[in-house]
Amino acid sequence: MMLVRNVVVLMLLVTVIAPIVLYTDRIGTFKSASSRNEFIEEVTSFTFSGEAGRLNVLPQQESSATLKEPIGLVYTDNTTKDLQKLEGVEHKSARVLSATVDDGQAQKANPIRQVTDGNNQEMQSGVSEKSTTAAENEVRREGKIPKDKDGKARVSRRSSSNNVAQNVEVKAENQSPKTPVIPGKLETAKSGEGQNEQMAAPDARVRQLKDQLIRAKVYLSLPATKNNPHFTRELRQRIKEVQRVLGAASKDSDLPRNSYDRLKAMDQTLAKGKQIQDDCTAIVRKLRAMLHSTEEQLRVHKKQTLFLTQLTAKTLPKGLHCLPLRLTSEYYALNSTQQHFPNQEKLEDPRLFHYALFSDNVLAAAVVVNSTITHAKEPSKHVFHIVTDRLNYAAMRMWFLVNPPGKATIQVQNIEEFTWLNSSYSPVLKQLGSPSMINYYFRTHRANSDSNLKYRNPKYLSILNHLRFYLPEIFPKLDKVLFLDDDIVVHKDLTGLWSLNLKGKVNGAVETCGESFHRFDRYLNFSNPLISKNFDPRACGWAYGMNVFDLKEWKKQNITGVYHNWQKLNHDRQLWKLGTLPPGLITFWNRTYPLDRSWHVLGLGYNPNVNQREIERAAVIHYNGNLKPWLEIGMPKYRNYWTKYVDYDHVYLRECNINP
Repeated sequence: MMLVRNVVVLMLLVTVIAPIVLYTDRIGTFKSASSRNEFIEEVTSFTFSGEAGRLNVLPQQESSATLKEPIGLVYTDNTTKDLQKLEGVEHKSARVLSATVDDGQAQKANPIRQVTDGNNQEMQSGVSEKSTTAAENEVRREGKIPKDKDGKARVSRRSSSNNVAQNVEVKAENQSPKTPVIPGKLETAKSGEGQNEQMAAPDARVRQLKDQLIRAKVYLSLPATKNNPHFTRELRQRIKEVQRVLGAASKDSDLPRNSYDRLKAMDQTLAKGKQIQDDCTAIVRKLRAMLHSTEEQLRVHKKQTLFLTQLTAKTLPKGLHCLPLRLTSEYYALNSTQQHFPNQEKLEDPRLFHYALFSDNVLAAAVVVNSTITHAKEPSKHVFHIVTDRLNYAAMRMWFLVNPPGKATIQVQNIEEFTWLNSSYSPVLKQLGSPSMINYYFRTHRANSDSNLKYRNPKYLSILNHLRFYLPEIFPKLDKVLFLDDDIVVHKDLTGLWSLNLKGKVNGAVETCGESFHRFDRYLNFSNPLISKNFDPRACGWAYGMNVFDLKEWKKQNITGVYHNWQKLNHDRQLWKLGTLPPGLITFWNRTYPLDRSWHVLGLGYNPNVNQREIERAAVIHYNGNLKPWLEIGMPKYRNYWTKYVDYDHVYLRECNINP
């Protein structure tokens, strides 16, 4: 009985209470929808800037085709204030949309607020779609905000798209830590379609920090700043901070992360300094004084650099001093039978290819021989005649005994063995030993010395430098000789130079007319009538270093006698300064045959801008100048051409600590 009663009660609940609950829920739903409609009606009437306009809230169920793409605004720190001002002014010609982008994700379907004025139709009729598109392209391409006639920033529209996140990105908010925003620099918007960013100069911030330091130091030295101890302390602190940040940085990527904070802090301090200073004349005077002081320091540093460069060029490195000593001790430890070179019968054969090399640098001479043999097609036909001084004679012989040049023939001579070369025969030798020459080089009163330090190089005191004018006397049985300096490297086979027709000329050389300072007036004193009457000041100079000399024509035209006559006339150094090129230009005047420039490329010892293609095509490259490749001051970009012919694993080089 009890069970039946429970069933009846349950059925009663289902049939009576359930309809009541369902009806109540329907009433709540109706009220909710009614409230929403009332909200829509309430917000569609919105007053802004004194004018009534409609704010359209688009329901989710509306088609996406009716949605218009939001307007993207590109701005930086400097434009923030302008945008804040725009919020309080009339929006008669602009539409503003707020859009947020989070980590490149697409924005969800949220209600989009559009603010339009009552003149919207008038504006649309006055501005065509083409002009809007052009303005948009300008923003994308230039990274600039277009402005209207009143100078106010105008926000442009872009082409329609459903993906807000792909089309709008605020550059200042999403800037990478590696490339922080620089105040005053307008950043560009990055499109989701792969548009490239417009990057600032790689050293823009470094330069800005350096400029700040200069301004800070100017303010620090002015009286108004000195009278303000609080500002002085602050300015000194900012200077230390900026100097610490700058360090040795040369580009923005070298700066630490806090560089932007330091830059902003210094800007604020400098703004205070600008308010404190009321005397612009004092600032101008200080800047002029700083400029004058900087120019004077630059002049002094240039003079010191020139002197130190000349000194370094004249100083023998420890390794190159050690090497000949080591070789000399080894040479005198040999038996007399071991001190001779093979193939000595080839030394006077005029049918072979003979090279003349006068040097006291063992390693440099080795590079010349190695590079020449490396590119020779028939090494057995090449003969090298090396002449050196007494100090390096044993070392030079020992080096080539231990490192023979393959099938080529080598001869090493001591200049002391040339008994015919004495002061009674050679005017230059007589001059080099004269008291006036010694006084010129070794006197202590530098004020009266020559201002050009290169003329004081002791190499001009060496007779080795003047042996090139006595080739027929050194090689009496040869018809043609190729003269090489010890600071050259050979890149190609030089055999073709012996078959070259010099057309009656004595000297075959590459002319150096390409540069104005390689003409005659650079080397000779044209204020002297002996020079001005006989030579053209604009005549082309030519280069020693790789020269083909026809010894038959030399003897026929008595070139050595011509050289002696001019040397006698220049006993007081009034026609030219010391050196071998000026007397060479005079001696071989109208007797020089110009070779193709590809045979000989110069300047690797002083010119950092030698054309790379010319170097690669050249048969011989020349390190003329002070920056020799075996010195630490040599230019690294050219050193590899020389070092690849040096075996730095050789026992003698390792013992003397000679490294590339």
